[in-house]
Amino acid sequence: MRSKVPKVLHPLCGQPLIAWPLAAAREAGAARVIVVDNPKRRLADLLPDGVETAIQEQPNGTGDAVAAAASLIDPTSTVVVINGDVALLTAEAIKKLVAAHEGAGAAATMATMELAEPGTYGRVIRDKDGSVLRVAEAKKAGDATPEELEIREVNSGVYAFDGGALIAALQTLDSDNAQGELYLPDVLPAMREAGRKVAAHPIGDPDLTHGVDDRVDLAYARQVAQTRIHEQHMRNGVTIVDPASTTIDAHVQIGTDTVIEPHAQLRGTTSIGADTTIGAMSTVIDSAIGDGVTILHSHLTGARVDDGAKVGPFAYLRPDAHLHPNAKAGTFVEIKNSEIGAGTKVPHLSYIGDADIGEGSNIGAGNITANYDGKNKHRTTIGSGVKTSVLTAYVAPVTVGDNAYTGAGSVITDDVPEKALAIARARQKNIEGYADRKS
Repeated sequence: MRSKVPKVLHPLCGQPLIAWPLAAAREAGAARVIVVDNPKRRLADLLPDGVETAIQEQPNGTGDAVAAAASLIDPTSTVVVINGDVALLTAEAIKKLVAAHEGAGAAATMATMELAEPGTYGRVIRDKDGSVLRVAEAKKAGDATPEELEIREVNSGVYAFDGGALIAALQTLDSDNAQGELYLPDVLPAMREAGRKVAAHPIGDPDLTHGVDDRVDLAYARQVAQTRIHEQHMRNGVTIVDPASTTIDAHVQIGTDTVIEPHAQLRGTTSIGADTTIGAMSTVIDSAIGDGVTILHSHLTGARVDDGAKVGPFAYLRPDAHLHPNAKAGTFVEIKNSEIGAGTKVPHLSYIGDADIGEGSNIGAGNITANYDGKNKHRTTIGSGVKTSVLTAYVAPVTVGDNAYTGAGSVITDDVPEKALAIARARQKNIEGYADRKS
């Protein structure tokens, strides 16, 4: 990957690469999930609850990686081994592999695929009866013969094992190969020598076992995963106008009859209700959006927008911005850490930060809450039914009472009582003939 980030922690549609096979394994019904980590233990804090880890002390091949977890393997259970970079594997594919393995009574069942260009994938060498003899590795020159390299059926890196047979066969591995490593597929001949059957299960779609070795592979995995995400939402009643230009992360939830317009990005843990429109070029990150909301060409992160509210165009809702039902944050409005009451409108060109605004108020153009005094943040409170004029600044902490008004161009530094009109600006002075004097 040419990166300081471990390969399996590179993001794919909103979650680390390794989260995908973990989720598939759990959905398939795995009773126990074990991840093999390295001594730096960079994965441990990022794994879901209940996932166990084993430590491979040195990077000595796939066989050594599985051997590192041998003490955690139940010899009476079926054990599925999956590479951590196989993000497109599905729970259904795992279930089919396990069913084929247990139905065959095999010690091991390898998921295989046929590729037009097998590249460095290990080639599956079969016996006359169709069972698997071994895998001819092809990572380095000399691993496989020219005849073996002509084989198109390859090892996908996904296996189902009889737990006891796997534990025993791991003891037989040696590093007599081009890379000097312990290859997991080398347990297969050992199992045959012990009189056990080794089977193969053609997995069908090669995308299911697509491994990520570089950023080109990662981009392809993202393309396939994104298509799956889009199709699931569309089949659940969501309109995605242009899937090719739309980004939706894996954990995003969207209600029926919602429309996602071109070039929208829905990321993180965002949830969107029904009958909502996410306009073109909008970005919504880790936000909760209600039913019947309209968001036009805006950016939201960590925000909450309740039913019937309107946002944008060109609005910026920052963390803890909360628009209550039927509220509005209009053109070039920025809101952060603020409550905007039901039916309240902040139509245009305003910054509302660290504020609480009641219901049914109208905030004029160019209103600003001056919430920072250089050391601390302070809150502004504006009541219900308030009508503020353009270019009003509120020097927090300050409170404006219900049904109050402000005059245009005012700087409000003192509390405003209910139903009062606050005007805080210098008197205008006209100097007659000023232009003539300057000349």
